[in-house]
Amino acid sequence: MDLHLWLTFFAASWAISLSPGAGAVAAMSSGLTHGFRRGYWTTAGLILGIWTQVLLVGAGLGALVATSTTLFTLIKWAGVAYLIYLGVQQWRAPARPLVAGTIGGGMRRRDLVLRGWTVNTLNPKGTVFLLAVVPQFLNLHEALAPQYGVIAATLGFTDLVVMGGYTALAARVLGALKDLRTIRLMNRGFGSLFIAAGLLLASVKRS
Repeated sequence: MDLHLWLTFFAASWAISLSPGAGAVAAMSSGLTHGFRRGYWTTAGLILGIWTQVLLVGAGLGALVATSTTLFTLIKWAGVAYLIYLGVQQWRAPARPLVAGTIGGGMRRRDLVLRGWTVNTLNPKGTVFLLAVVPQFLNLHEALAPQYGVIAATLGFTDLVVMGGYTALAARVLGALKDLRTIRLMNRGFGSLFIAAGLLLASVKRS
């Protein structure tokens, strides 16, 4: 991939990362609930999910998801169910202000990573999107594996920054709240966003 082509993709990857979606909700939810240092592990999972999507597209499985109505539907409804499950969990989460000494508790790091990975992996819309966008940045006369590696690294970097920003915003601004009633409303707000993301995914049809 030449420099000009990569710079174009680099710009596009920022737009992809900044666009609101389930990943952003997951990052902010983790920041609010667990603080920045622990909540940031969700971002690691989100990046692994992106890399899984790129791997699927690179291996040709993305085309199968895009063309198989049954497979697309199965993955879509698994994603819908998971997002709604996260929404219900967040809605019911106890109101706990993030204060020194309590931020380290809560979910284990590997569980946060798994949550982020599942959110991004169980999204066939992301697979189809990558399938439509990525080929435009490939040079078919050169080895494809290194080019997919560059694409995965670029998407990973932009998500590392953007999702980290979302996590920090929630942890430092929303997490500074001490009023339990407000925190409870915030939890329910993020829960509703998860459910809305699930319902939005449910409306997606294979193009």
